Amino acid sequence: MAAQPQSEDTRILILASQSGGYAGANSVGQLHASYAPNTYILPVMSPAIFPEHFYLQAFEQGIDAILVMYSGTDSPYKGDSEHTAQVINRVYPLMTERGIDTRRLRLVAICTVCTAAFQKEIRQINDVLAEIGPVRAEVMPL
Repeated sequence: MAAQPQSEDTRILILASQSGGYAGANSVGQLHASYAPNTYILPVMSPAIFPEHFYLQAFEQGIDAILVMYSGTDSPYKGDSEHTAQVINRVYPLMTERGIDTRRLRLVAICTVCTAAFQKEIRQINDVLAEIGPVRAEVMPL
C-alpha cells in the first residue's frame, strides 16, 4: 500500500448526496471513526446538478481528486442516478483532452450506513494521489 500524502499536499472534494454520501459521512462521525483530513465534504441534494465544466474548474483551482458519493439507484429523485452517471461519463474524455488523469474522479454509490465503504473510498483515492501526485502538474487552463 502506498504512503498516504500529507493533507496539506492534496485536496479531495466529496460531492455527497444527502441521501447517500453525506449520510454515510454522518454515520462515520457518529461512530467517532476517522478518515483523512484532506477531504472537503459538500452536501448536495443531487450531484446531477453539477455540469461538466464544474469538475474541470475544480481541478484547475487545485482540487486533486473528486469523489462523487451518491445514493445510486436508491436516490429519491427520478432519473438522478442515470443523469449523474451520464454527466460523469462526459467529464472523463474532457479530462483526458486536458491531460488530467481520469483516476482523479470517481463516482461511487454510498448508502446511509456504509461507513466502511465511505472510509475505503477515501483511502483508495489517497492511494491514487500518493502515486500520481497533486493535480497542479497536470492541469491545463480551460
